[in-house]
Amino acid sequence: MIAQNEYSQKVGVRIHNERLAVDISACVHELFYNRGVEIVLFRNQLRDKSSSQILELHQYANDFVGKAISVDNTLEMLQALKLTAIENAKIDIGKLTHEWRLSEDTADAFIINNLSDLFRPSTLEPRDVVLFGFGRIGRLLARELIVQEGSGNQLRLRAVAVRSINAASLHKRASLLKIDSVHGDFPGTVLVDEENMALIVNGRPVYFIPTPDPTKADYTSYGINNALLIDNSGAFRDDIALSKHLEGKGIDKVLLTAPGKGIPNVVHGVNQNSIDKTERIISAASCTTNAISPVLKVMSDTYGITKGHLETIHAYTNDQNLVDNMHSKYRRGRAAAMNMVITETGAGQAVDKCIPGLGSKLTSNAIRVPVPNGSLAILNLQLEKPTSLDHLLATIKGAALNGPLVEQIHYNTSNELVSSDIVGNAAPSIFDVHATQVTEDGMTAILYVWYDNEYGYSRQVIRLAKHYTGVRRPAYY
Repeated sequence: MIAQNEYSQKVGVRIHNERLAVDISACVHELFYNRGVEIVLFRNQLRDKSSSQILELHQYANDFVGKAISVDNTLEMLQALKLTAIENAKIDIGKLTHEWRLSEDTADAFIINNLSDLFRPSTLEPRDVVLFGFGRIGRLLARELIVQEGSGNQLRLRAVAVRSINAASLHKRASLLKIDSVHGDFPGTVLVDEENMALIVNGRPVYFIPTPDPTKADYTSYGINNALLIDNSGAFRDDIALSKHLEGKGIDKVLLTAPGKGIPNVVHGVNQNSIDKTERIISAASCTTNAISPVLKVMSDTYGITKGHLETIHAYTNDQNLVDNMHSKYRRGRAAAMNMVITETGAGQAVDKCIPGLGSKLTSNAIRVPVPNGSLAILNLQLEKPTSLDHLLATIKGAALNGPLVEQIHYNTSNELVSSDIVGNAAPSIFDVHATQVTEDGMTAILYVWYDNEYGYSRQVIRLAKHYTGVRRPAYY
């Protein structure tokens, strides 16, 4: 009888918490769609999460972050946020709630005392976005831009510029957007509007515009003005070629999703504040540079780096052959899904563009391996100051939980971590705790950093796009 009562009591608590989690979800979506307020819990997205997932994230906060919060408190804080006039902001409800519970304030008073910067009326203007290209990164950007649009007061995907378009290819592009072998189905509706050569994605028209010559493009004829163009085509890589986009009508700024020459290369979280407001063309660097730079920034600032080597174990990409065939580079001509292929990477030197002085200290190489997505960077670093394994792990964990790199570094403690586990992770830099090594003298550290080279990188591009266009207010983390 005692065991039965205990069981019933625990089930009752779980059911009560699941009901609270449903209310939390309702608050999260209301804030997002009505006022453009994005809510996360210790960096983990709460939008479109089930009640069980919300409860699991609260357990994560207790076990990993070490900051226990209850679903009751989270809901109370969210309900207090709903009564404010805050809009177009990003708020970590876990951090906010934890710090509130350590105070003696009411939820309302704590919000007023700590979020005063967000109470200023928002003067932000929504920014139109044009995607130039619709490949792997382009389609993921399209998915995320639509999902993150919310109330429509930040970035709005308006068009995709392609070399040519007709009804048949429009249907094919719709299918590729809706269904993805790696990332699964798009959680929404994708309809084809042949008459207007557009896809209606979650009710929003996205025009497909034939653009064989960017200098002659007229996006204003589609009602698109002052837009950010995100070039993910791979066709243009330097300032001269990319400036062609600015000659077309309706484009104000250009963001390249690859390393660029003659333009600033920016890793959000590391050097985005160095962008001059007058810059009209910038690069989001490469997926590998975005993966290693946040961790290298922490290591360089804390211990100093005398030299190091970067080896990337990278998923195969579209520029490799499916079967052995001619290729401009010898090894990349061999069958991608059957071989480990040694190739070069400029990621080590590229770090210098976002962390000046560090790139010259790094050598780098790459191995393409037979997986379609999910990559790993191994950093072998010689340090200026000695450290211990415990101190190094505490340093990386601190950067992952507080400060400017909380969106970039995911401190992963799983004993079972493999490449498929990191597919769909929004952080560009996933630090593998259990693989980390430090030599006995404390002067050499070997770090393993995983990254979803498609999705994680795409999320970084969108973070940078929001910063670059000025549609994102300071986040509360």
